[in-house]
Amino acid sequence: MTSTTPKLHMSNWICCQIGAREHYSIPRALHENGQLAHLITDAWFTPQSPFGVLPFSPTTALKERFHPTLQQASTHAFNLSLIRFEISQKLQKTLAWERMIARNYWFQKQAINRLKKLAPQLNTRPILFSYSYAALELFRFAKQQGWLTILGQIDPGPLEEKIVIQEYQRSPQYRGDWEPVPTSYWQTWREECELADCIMVNSLWSRHLLEKAGINAEKIQVIPLVYTPPETAKNFSRTYPESFSPERPLRVLFLGQVILRKGIAAVLAAVEKLEGYPIEFWLVGSQQIEIPPHLKTHPQIRWVGHVNRSETAQYYQQADVFLFPTLSDGFGLTQLEAQAWKLPIIASRFCGEVVVDGVNGWLLDEVSGEAIANLLKFILQDTEKLIKLSQHSADLNKFSLATLADSLQNLVSEKFHVAKTNQRSVYQ
Repeated sequence: MTSTTPKLHMSNWICCQIGAREHYSIPRALHENGQLAHLITDAWFTPQSPFGVLPFSPTTALKERFHPTLQQASTHAFNLSLIRFEISQKLQKTLAWERMIARNYWFQKQAINRLKKLAPQLNTRPILFSYSYAALELFRFAKQQGWLTILGQIDPGPLEEKIVIQEYQRSPQYRGDWEPVPTSYWQTWREECELADCIMVNSLWSRHLLEKAGINAEKIQVIPLVYTPPETAKNFSRTYPESFSPERPLRVLFLGQVILRKGIAAVLAAVEKLEGYPIEFWLVGSQQIEIPPHLKTHPQIRWVGHVNRSETAQYYQQADVFLFPTLSDGFGLTQLEAQAWKLPIIASRFCGEVVVDGVNGWLLDEVSGEAIANLLKFILQDTEKLIKLSQHSADLNKFSLATLADSLQNLVSEKFHVAKTNQRSVYQ
């Protein structure tokens, strides 16, 4: 009896993703290398689309749901359905986690309906890629068709949440409106991991926490995030004063969500230990914690709040050191953004591997106010070290789209024993 299962081919990837995660890096790398069959996403608005500039909230960010390098790709989206979904959720006043879970299921239902129409057109066995927490129904469908599945794990999973819960227990004064995810969320995720033939994580830290959570280590593959520096950063020259003073303090930049998982409690503890020192903290990002009144008006803190991605460059340029004391991150893309502007980093060890201790920044032995304060005092005494670290920024070629394309080819050839393609002209 002859098997009717289509054979696997490198050029038959189907990518499913909600939003513009990682600037569509996975489908972009595949498309530029001739390996993307279809991109299925929730919204896709060309620059000419009138919906991308509508003033009401469901579409405020929709103008970013597009990438010019994918203009010729086979792209499928559900624009009007998404707008109707977001409006209905707003009218129902659903809670944040309820809305996120509902959106994940809405997207998978739409995507499966489209996959049913596309399946008869496929003459080779596809690889279905989807990001975590919005993959279960897609993987169930894919397995029924005999397809291969790759899960893009966006964070370190349930053990990261345990870390966050412990931090809230230590720092209840910052709680705000944070709530843990429902138990069903992690049950769904474990089913996704079971159905995945391969699980892509972005750092050794994520791999470590997934293995501790009981995920099959043989399935896990580490592939870092991708980042393309802006042209204006390539010739940027960073300067430092001979010494810092009240008139020209050391500018410490924290850029990201102002939440406990990002280590903000330790940052604010460091501020209080450094009162009177010529150090200024710039906190850039949406504030999702309760901030004590004395810190809201602290003379050494500049509360900037949320800024658009296009506005972040000015803060990287003007800062002296970047502070990334996360308690847990799948990677931490802001590290690459900071390095593009030759900005030394103070980072924790619980994220992507960007900082080499003493070469382009410092790694904290622990995330605490005392550890951060002590390191900043050291920097005040040795500004020459900042100059040297600025001159040894990370090699961002390791995080390029070309490197990602190679990694995806290696993943498929090693995990699924498929010969690599010769379609490399785009990088030659």
